[in-house]
Amino acid sequence: MSGASPMATFHPLLKAFHWLVAVLVFAIWPLGKVISFVRDDAKTGFYLWHESLGFLVLWLMLARLCVRFLTETPAREPMPLMQAWVADGVQWALYLVLIAMPISGFLATNAHGFALQWFGVLPVWSPIDKSPAIAPVLSAVHYWLSWVLLALVTLHIAGALFHRVVRRDHTLDRML
Repeated sequence: MSGASPMATFHPLLKAFHWLVAVLVFAIWPLGKVISFVRDDAKTGFYLWHESLGFLVLWLMLARLCVRFLTETPAREPMPLMQAWVADGVQWALYLVLIAMPISGFLATNAHGFALQWFGVLPVWSPIDKSPAIAPVLSAVHYWLSWVLLALVTLHIAGALFHRVVRRDHTLDRML
């Protein structure tokens, strides 16, 4: 590893939010992709888990943003300006997509005429009613954001591996 001492790390709450959301995304994303292949009598359960976990991601990301704005960001390893811009761009794009995606999914569900019962227990109020005209648009937004999310997660992991394996710096350590 380069440098004499490890870098300062992110706030413990940010680390917890990061890894919890990562685990949830790795569960929710494939769950959403297999729903269309599931028997009809089992689809409701798949939707319930996909939507409930997605709604949880929304709230975790909003809490994460609050903590992010209220805590100091640790200094990062020196790197070329373009590389820093790409890193920041991917990070903030991930924040945006991880908030927009559950919102679009929640609104699509409601526009298709289904109210969200969070984990089958808590009814969640929706700002829209059944809207057959906008339901396909919201579903399309949600669908395409899922592929954008996959691309961003891939870039994010590739960046972390680049710093660990190629540059051998402490960038990844900030979130461990």
